[in-house]
Amino acid sequence: MGMSVTISAAAENDAEQILKLQYLCYQSEAELHGDYTIEPLTQTLDDLRAELGRGCVLVARLGEEVVGSVRATVDAEGTAVITGLIVHPRLRRHGLGGRLLAGIEERLAADWDAKRFRLATGRRGEGNARLYRKWGYARTGADAAGRNLTVVTLEKEAGPAGAPALVTTA
Repeated sequence: MGMSVTISAAAENDAEQILKLQYLCYQSEAELHGDYTIEPLTQTLDDLRAELGRGCVLVARLGEEVVGSVRATVDAEGTAVITGLIVHPRLRRHGLGGRLLAGIEERLAADWDAKRFRLATGRRGEGNARLYRKWGYARTGADAAGRNLTVVTLEKEAGPAGAPALVTTA
């Protein structure tokens, strides 16, 4: 019998596994944009630990292994900035990214009083953008973030009682 993936709050001792997974996951993004200096590939363990202490962080586990993660902070106006949504390459396209996104939206709305959600992705990351559109995010802007990288910002309002909005199209 196989193990199922569980999603829970990250613990302090998850930082090293998250950083290793982040490095693995962002290789394809760096290759896509021709820029291996992007922040997820240059972040130190100390910087990640500090970031984890400032916000809401979820991890997806397969047994003891961290196979996915997402993190966010909420500002004084109730805008949650979601970052670092990562899923191990061998588990992609099985709904885990959507589960992590829904989980953090729910937690942010319920425990952090988030009123809207904001995230960003590289312009060439169509798979990421497709996932975000599916979950109700709409493009609100784009900014150059390097010589080959344009970052697209997407947002959505929190649903009733923080319910995540899954958009289905025919």
